[in-house]
Amino acid sequence: MPFSIVIPVYNEEKIIDINTKKLIKFLNRLKTRYEIIIADNGSDDRTAEIAKRLEKKFSKVRLISIARKGAVGWAFRNAVLSARYENIISLDMDLSIDLNFVSACLKLLKENSIVIGSKLTGSQQRSVLRRFASFVFIFMTRVLLNLRFRDYSLAAKGYRRKDIIEYVKKVDKGSAYVFELLYSAKKRRLKMCEIPTHCFDKRRSKFSFIDEVLYRFRSLLTLWLRNML
Repeated sequence: MPFSIVIPVYNEEKIIDINTKKLIKFLNRLKTRYEIIIADNGSDDRTAEIAKRLEKKFSKVRLISIARKGAVGWAFRNAVLSARYENIISLDMDLSIDLNFVSACLKLLKENSIVIGSKLTGSQQRSVLRRFASFVFIFMTRVLLNLRFRDYSLAAKGYRRKDIIEYVKKVDKGSAYVFELLYSAKKRRLKMCEIPTHCFDKRRSKFSFIDEVLYRFRSLLTLWLRNML
C-alpha cells in the first residue's frame, strides 16, 4: 500500500535533517512506495532551506510552504491536496511517536477511513500540564460531540484521502481539524478505529500553551453550537 507521510513543521532547523533521514531509513524497510511531504508553516529559521536540500537529495521528499506562521491546518490541507497516494499518515517532525505506528496504520487503513493513534491507551512521557489539558479536552469532546476517542493531537493519525478530501478543502488555519475530521466522519458513519501508541515528548511548545488551549476549546464549542442549531 503506497502512502504519503504528512509532517507540518515550524522552526525545526535543529532536527529536520537528522529526523527526516531517520524516517527515510525506517520507511525504506517497509518495501513499498511512499513520499514524505514536509509542510512548512511560516518558519523564520533555516527549516525551509534545509528541507529544500533534503528535497534535492531524496526523490521521496517534497517541501510545500505556507507563509502564515503557525497555520498548521492550512499546511495539512495543502499537503493532503497535493499528496500522490490514497493513504495519508500524519506525523510530527520530532518523531516522538513510535514509528511502528506507520506499519500498523497501513494495515488498518485497508478497512478504515481513519486510524487514530492514542497515547492515552498506549504510553506517554509528557508534562503533567499537557496531559491534564488533554484529559479535560477529551472529556469535553465526549460530552459535547459524543466522540469516544482518546487522542486529538496532530500526529499518529491515518486517513484515506478519498474519505476526507471534501472536508479537508474547508480546513481552517488552526489545529482543530483533527476532531472536526473525526466528527465529520462519525456523522457520515465512516469506519474508524483507535490503536495505542507510545509517545516521548519533553519539548516545550513553540507556541503559547494558553492560546492553543483557548483556541481548541473555542473551536470545540463552536462546532457543538453549529450542530445544535
